[in-house]
Amino acid sequence: MAVKYETELYSPLKAFFEKQGFLIKAEVRHCDLVGVRSDQDDPLIVEMKKTFNLSLLLQGMQRLKLSPFVYLAVERNRSKRGAVNQRWSELTALCHQLGLGLITVTFYKTKSPFIDVLCEPAALNRTKRTPSRKGGVRRQRLLREFEERSGDYNTGGSTRRQLVTAYREKALRVASALRTQGEASPAVLARETGVGSAAAILQKNYYGWFERLSRGKYVLTIKGAQALTEHSHMLEDHDTLEHGIMVPGSLDSSEDFIVEELGEIAEATEQYRALQDEVSGHSSKSTVK
Repeated sequence: MAVKYETELYSPLKAFFEKQGFLIKAEVRHCDLVGVRSDQDDPLIVEMKKTFNLSLLLQGMQRLKLSPFVYLAVERNRSKRGAVNQRWSELTALCHQLGLGLITVTFYKTKSPFIDVLCEPAALNRTKRTPSRKGGVRRQRLLREFEERSGDYNTGGSTRRQLVTAYREKALRVASALRTQGEASPAVLARETGVGSAAAILQKNYYGWFERLSRGKYVLTIKGAQALTEHSHMLEDHDTLEHGIMVPGSLDSSEDFIVEELGEIAEATEQYRALQDEVSGHSSKSTVK
């Protein structure tokens, strides 16, 4: 079953690496998929394409400047068996020589996609791993962008789509606070949102969401209100993380104690009722006699 879009590869790949303990986010500084894990200093990077081609290979080589843990991921199309871009033994040997990992994703009509790791990045085969020193500044930018995003609101492999970057998230938080305030100064918005760059976001106004009324006074534009509606799910997720909003089924220790007590009371009540029924049953039998 051939995929129509490159983005269809993202979900199965994300699930695959999440099972290995990675936190995954898409489209981070032009990388299709980026993952971080507590026991690994360098990020995981995956570049995806529908088919294996020179463009994908060159992308992979560029990503090796950011991290030694780079995979190329493509669809394994069973209907095109024997085609140049489906000659897996040769492509695997090529990736192995270049230090890249290679993954294929096979899609089916009636079952889940199958992930096959044909070769691992060369860095995984080293007995002693040391953090890569290449591309240090760019790698730090990549990791900073990853960390500053509150969630994964993009799809890997997206093109010509508006991406939710860390900067856009901050601008949305400022816009949300401004909608609540009506009009406010940069200092107030920075304090309310925790976004230290609120003043710069308001002044540069890249997205056209803000309007300056007077010195130190801003209001939200219609375009800004539309953006808040469009990204309402992201703002809700951020509020949940920020304020620790409890969801049904999540109980703290005090609530656990209360639940246990209620359970014991209910059990005692049930036992008491059973005893009462037994006593009343005996008394009714005595009356009949």
